[in-house]
Amino acid sequence: MDTIETLIAPCGMNCGLCINYLALKNDLDKQGFKRMYCPGCLPRGKNCTYMSRDCQLLGKGLVRFCYQCKDFPCTRLKALDKRYRTKYHMSMIENLEFIKECGMDVFLEKQREQWSCTDCNGVICCHNGLCLNCEIDKLKQNKKYRLEE
Repeated sequence: MDTIETLIAPCGMNCGLCINYLALKNDLDKQGFKRMYCPGCLPRGKNCTYMSRDCQLLGKGLVRFCYQCKDFPCTRLKALDKRYRTKYHMSMIENLEFIKECGMDVFLEKQREQWSCTDCNGVICCHNGLCLNCEIDKLKQNKKYRLEE
């Protein structure tokens, strides 16, 4: 798993676990998939894809993480967090609180342990629960990811 700090978005999302980042990293289009590629919020020059348009602090790059704001967690972050907890069993707010309390290095190590494939040590995607190294055939069975036929 990429452990570079820039893959952790200001909202607490680990972009290294996202299907669009993993599609880029594994070049899924060459394997017959139809996915948007994304290098992550910070690497592509966005302070936070989901939060910056509603938050002047993030939009202007005045804070690195949402927990640095006096309004943390704001309504927008709570909504994003609820969606991710419900659909993907992960919490941006918990991620941010962990980073604030334990630091980035400990957070990245925890993420590596939590999201590493036990079969090949690849990265498990938070959006579908699959390792795109060794479970690519399962991904091909999902119409959401295949090229239109």
